[in-house]
Amino acid sequence: MAQAVRKLTAHVLKNNNVDTIIGNTALRANSTWWGNVEMGPPDVILGITEAYKKDTSPKKVNLGVGAYRDDNGNPFVLPSVRKAEEILHKKALNHEYAPIGGEASYTDAVAKLAFGENSPVLKNKSNVTVQTLSGTGALRLGLEFITKHYAKNKEIWMPTPTWGNHPQICNTLNLSHKKYRYYDPKTHGFDLKGAIEDISKIPEGSIILLHACAHNPTGVDPKPSDWEQLSHVIKERKLYPFFDMAYQGFATGDVDGDAFAVRHFVKEGHQVTLAQSFAKNMGLYGERAGALTFLCGDEGSAAKVMSQVKIMIRVMYSNPPLYGARLVQEILNTPELKKLWLADVKSMADRIISMRTKLRAGIEGAGNKLPWQHITDQIGMFCYTGLKPDQVERLTKDFHIYLTKDGRISVAGISSKNVDYVAEAMHKVTS
Repeated sequence: MAQAVRKLTAHVLKNNNVDTIIGNTALRANSTWWGNVEMGPPDVILGITEAYKKDTSPKKVNLGVGAYRDDNGNPFVLPSVRKAEEILHKKALNHEYAPIGGEASYTDAVAKLAFGENSPVLKNKSNVTVQTLSGTGALRLGLEFITKHYAKNKEIWMPTPTWGNHPQICNTLNLSHKKYRYYDPKTHGFDLKGAIEDISKIPEGSIILLHACAHNPTGVDPKPSDWEQLSHVIKERKLYPFFDMAYQGFATGDVDGDAFAVRHFVKEGHQVTLAQSFAKNMGLYGERAGALTFLCGDEGSAAKVMSQVKIMIRVMYSNPPLYGARLVQEILNTPELKKLWLADVKSMADRIISMRTKLRAGIEGAGNKLPWQHITDQIGMFCYTGLKPDQVERLTKDFHIYLTKDGRISVAGISSKNVDYVAEAMHKVTS
C-alpha cells in the first residue's frame, strides 16, 4: 500500500506543478465561501442618478436626489456652516475620542432645539440624549434598544407610505412592522379619518412611528389640529410614539413650528423617543451628525437607560465622530451663528416653497385640467405628484426628467432655469 502511494505521489509531482495544485485547491475552497450570497437589489435612487449621469441631453433634470441643491443645481454649503468651519480651524482642536454618548455641549444643544429651551423634560433631567450617526443611526440604535428592553413580541406601526429605511431597519432587527393609513391618493393629502380608524385598533403597548415634519416621501404633513387628534388617540390606545425628525426648520423655515408635533406630544404627557438629523437642515450630509433621545419620566430611569444605551454604542461603533457634531454645537451655542443659521435654513425652505408655487402655476398655466393644489399643500423637499408609472416613464424617455416610478419628486432639483420645462413636460404627460 505504501509503495502504491509513493508511486502515485511521484506521478503527480512529475506531471503537475505542486504550487498550481495547491493554489487551485485553495481557490476551489475559497470560491465556495461566498458563492451562496444572493445579489442584492439595486438602490432605486442611485439607479436614477446613474441613468441621469449617462444622459447626454442638455435638458436633463434630476428630480430623484434626496439632497438640497441651490438654484444653479449645485450642492449648497450654508454660510453659517462656513463660519463655523473657520472658527473650528482657528481653535486648533485635537482629535481625541468623543465620549461614548457624544459631547454634552452637543447633546444639550440638540435636545433644546428639539424640545424647546425651557422644556420641563430637560430641566428635570428625565431625558437621555446621545449623539448618533445621523438620523439613520438614531433610528437603528433606538429601535435596537427598544427590541432589547421593551418590545419583546411587540409591533411597530408605520405610516403608508414611509421612508424605505424604516421597514428595512426593522427587518434587520426582526421587529415586526405593520402599516396604518396616512396618505390619501385621491386627495394627495393626509388621510386623517383613515389614520384615526387604524390607530384606534392598534394593540396597546405597540410602537407607532411618526414623521415630525416634511413627511418622506409624500411631503404631506398633518395640520396642528390633526396632530392634536392623533396625540389623543395614541394616548388613549397606550401606544409608544417614536418620532423621526430629519427636517426641522427645513419644512417651513421655522424650527419651532416644525417641532410642533414633538412638543405637543410631550406637553400631553407622552414619553416619546426622537431621532434627529442635521444632514438636511445644516447641509451636513456626509458628516453624519444626528441624535437619539429617550424621555424616561424621571432622573433615575434616565440614568439606567443611559447606561444601557452606552453599552450598545460601545459594541456598535464605540464613539461618535467629532467634526460634524462640533459644527452643529458651534452653530447652536453661538448666538450670532445660530441667528445666521436660522436665516440659512429659512432661505432653503423658502426656495423649495417658491419652486412648488412656480411648478403648480406652470402646469395650470399650460391649461392642464387636473387639480394641482397638492403641490403647494405638501411641504418639504419631496412631493407626491400623483403621476402614474407610465407617465413617469414618458417624462424620462421623452423629456429626460428623472424621478421615481411612484411619481415622487425632489423639489430641490427644480430651479428657476428648469421649472417651466418641467411644468410643460408634466402638463404634456398628464393631458
